[in-house]
Amino acid sequence: MGGRVALVAGAAGGIGAAIVRELAGRGWRTAGLDLGPVPDADHAVGVDVSVPEQVHAAVRRIERELGPVEAALCAAGHYTIVPVSDIAWSDWTRMLRVHLGGVVNVCRAVTPGMVERRRGAVVAITSGLAIGGGEAEAHYTAAKGAVIGLVRSLAAELAPSGVRVNAVAPGPTDTSLLPSDSPWRRPSFLQTLPTARLTSPEEVALISAYLVEEATFCVGEILSPNAGAVI
Repeated sequence: MGGRVALVAGAAGGIGAAIVRELAGRGWRTAGLDLGPVPDADHAVGVDVSVPEQVHAAVRRIERELGPVEAALCAAGHYTIVPVSDIAWSDWTRMLRVHLGGVVNVCRAVTPGMVERRRGAVVAITSGLAIGGGEAEAHYTAAKGAVIGLVRSLAAELAPSGVRVNAVAPGPTDTSLLPSDSPWRRPSFLQTLPTARLTSPEEVALISAYLVEEATFCVGEILSPNAGAVI
């Protein structure tokens, strides 16, 4: 595995940063895309993943400087809790542009080369909420649900070319996206989980690396490390 190039979108913190560290520890050269600094990646590019031109330019630069991208992992995103009647239209569209559009833009930039080489892996980070739903999270849940539909469609389209597309749908995860007063951090909620704790970003990174390196039999799968939140 040494020397192969992995692109991680949303690599500045949380799950994305954990993925960078996990893959780097396995010998991958890592390239991080994010609006903020990416201290752990071998190469970092400041990018708004919702803007196709920025993503395409970043991928061209990464492949010129590091080599062909053989794995792309999409973890860029944001999260808010808002009742559906209070969600501004701009917030609806931003959720879709970043979560769904970000995955689309990365895939459109990296998969032509993967198809040409007849190998490659794409992993999109979606959410357990896309499977089970959540109160006052309709815009986030809808965007993450759309990512699942995209992953399954792309998986069917690209599998004959040797490119595998899968997703990871974590449950509530211990990152800065969940503020200290988040309902997902309340002891009353945690005690409802079989494991009584949040998922860690490192656990999500392990599942992501598994899909990239070992799970060559997985195509269009949605793996959900969620501490038992969705069974």
